[in-house]
Amino acid sequence: MTRTSNIFARVEPEIKEQAEQVLKQLGIPMSNAISLFLRQVVLQRGIPFDIKLSENKPLTFESLNEKTFNDEIEKGLADLTAGRITSADRVTEKMRQDYGK
Repeated sequence: MTRTSNIFARVEPEIKEQAEQVLKQLGIPMSNAISLFLRQVVLQRGIPFDIKLSENKPLTFESLNEKTFNDEIEKGLADLTAGRITSADRVTEKMRQDYGK
């Protein structure tokens, strides 16, 4: 039997729950996913982020038909009108105020 070592990590409950749902769809237990992640860190000598469900891909212009494109534009305009959009300049300024950078 292969020897194992325990890892104790604190994570936000919402993130843990969401990750469990994704991993369940992939058929991978949480402990196996953590082991896969650590093996990839060693192999790639860095942080890997290539294991994803296909429906989580960002939208690209080429992937949208005309109706979907127009729907996405409408969502963006609604967010803008409702004040749910923040400019990158405002975010940068807020970070400088909060973190002194």
